[in-house]
Amino acid sequence: ARVITGGVPWTGMPPFVLQPAELVGVIAFIRAGFDPASAAVRVGDAARGRALFEGKAECAGCHRVFGSGPRLAPDLSDIGAIRTLAALQRALLTPNESLLPIHRSVRVVTRDGRTVTGRRLNEDTYTVQLIDDGENLHSFAKTELREISVTDAAAMPSYAERLSADELADVIA
Repeated sequence: ARVITGGVPWTGMPPFVLQPAELVGVIAFIRAGFDPASAAVRVGDAARGRALFEGKAECAGCHRVFGSGPRLAPDLSDIGAIRTLAALQRALLTPNESLLPIHRSVRVVTRDGRTVTGRRLNEDTYTVQLIDDGENLHSFAKTELREISVTDAAAMPSYAERLSADELADVIA
């Protein structure tokens, strides 16, 4: 808001005089990522969303938020700042289509036959690091592995049939 109303000297960004509602609209547009294909998403009540997150939707059983919860699924502490509302809705309704490569489940088989499955935390040319369902960290040199496979299926279920439209809007909030 300060940059929009104050401008940025010597950059070509002039200050703008806007009504409070106009300023909120501009900021919402910027945060939405300028995505013209983005569907309108209804946002519900955040307090009810938190209750659903921790209860009926069972999100808190896998996701961590601000240091609380397991590490089985991606940390959602800053998810509202890095994903658009439409992207959040897509992830809840069609998780397989929204799954980022880094969040895909990985199964490795070591040269001695041990199998480990988990969420990939990091991978480079020579190593892969996984966290398993017991929240144990595993790091492997790829030369130690006989097999490495990545799944295309999200571990997270679709909430299209699990939550009502109102509940979905609350979780997005």
